[in-house]
Amino acid sequence: MKQLGKKNFIAFVLASLCVCCLGGCGQQIQTVQEEYTKKPVIYLYPEVQTDVCVNLDYDGNLTCTYPSYDGNWHVTAFPDGSLTDKNGMTYNYLYWEGTCTTKYDFSEGFCIKGSETALFLESALSDLGLTRAEANEFIVYWLPLMQDNPYNLISFQKEAYTNSAKLNISPTPDTVIRVFMAWKPLKKEEKIKPQKMSAPSREGFTVVEWGGCEIK
Repeated sequence: MKQLGKKNFIAFVLASLCVCCLGGCGQQIQTVQEEYTKKPVIYLYPEVQTDVCVNLDYDGNLTCTYPSYDGNWHVTAFPDGSLTDKNGMTYNYLYWEGTCTTKYDFSEGFCIKGSETALFLESALSDLGLTRAEANEFIVYWLPLMQDNPYNLISFQKEAYTNSAKLNISPTPDTVIRVFMAWKPLKKEEKIKPQKMSAPSREGFTVVEWGGCEIK
């Protein structure tokens, strides 16, 4: 084999070191996994027609909003939950999605067979304070992603979610219900401490939000 010239030899050594690092030699390069917060929707139920301003303080990057979010949502809300913007467009809720690096809490939760997901969610969402209509919208969004898995590990988040996605609403609501499901598809059953679930009574101006995140 012909000897490498000095320049070629140096280039060869540098290239070899680069491949070693990128290929995991000592695993010197690490990436932070971003989780996709999917379809949080916010319902507003004032007792009378009310102009409402909603601010979302999100510790992440918003990827989609509807109606368009420009630092605040300004809408007129009606007791039946319908919303109208300044252009007269109507909406059923405020919608957003985003990516973040929040670490969700799986110290408590549920391990549910994929085939039993619908029945589980019907019961759990009722315990967490969603109406049948709200729970129906939640289930038809998430069920197709969950029902065919052997098992799903599910934990409804509290501070881990609300601290990373703060809602500031004016006028201040009397009741706030936020339901956020973090979940993982599993190939086999895992043991987990059962999670206790409850919800406040809906009184006065009520705000309801639901959303979720599949943990890869």
